[in-house]
Amino acid sequence: EQASAGQIMAADQTLSSMNEDQLARFRRDNMGVVFQSFHLIPTMTALENVATPLELAGAKDAFARAEAELKAVGLADRLEHYPSQMSGGEQQRVALARASAPRPKILLADEPTGNLDSERSIEIMEFLAELNKTGITILMVTHEPEMAEFARTIVHFKDGLVERTEHGARNGAGAPA
Repeated sequence: EQASAGQIMAADQTLSSMNEDQLARFRRDNMGVVFQSFHLIPTMTALENVATPLELAGAKDAFARAEAELKAVGLADRLEHYPSQMSGGEQQRVALARASAPRPKILLADEPTGNLDSERSIEIMEFLAELNKTGITILMVTHEPEMAEFARTIVHFKDGLVERTEHGARNGAGAPA
């Protein structure tokens, strides 16, 4: 979306002045996205789904990095499974591994724990906190107050407007921003 006024800046670049090709390169080089509906490639295994963006970015060790990322989200035993062979929570973790494996500067996460039980949700939030410690900015949307508490800053919206801003209760160093 183009801004109707002002400028949009991210990672020290002015996005509002970029054309579609420049924006696509910016997203490829700087952003990871965890969609609420996963968007996994159904004909690829979990390992292939995570390795694909790494390969597109030219990583020579794409499959080793993809395997490490899947292990980090608790899926070491599901590497060769296809999305149709995994639960919604497992697919969500594959999507998270795919988005975080390239170590983007910015990670957008839409309900990253929405399909997970409470124990796995905490593990994923701790994983995100560790990513944040490496310098990755994380912008997360959640309707779960207990997950929002992991954030350094919580912005509440109501009817499309910022209602209030507060700090998360677990907002120690390294909490997702």
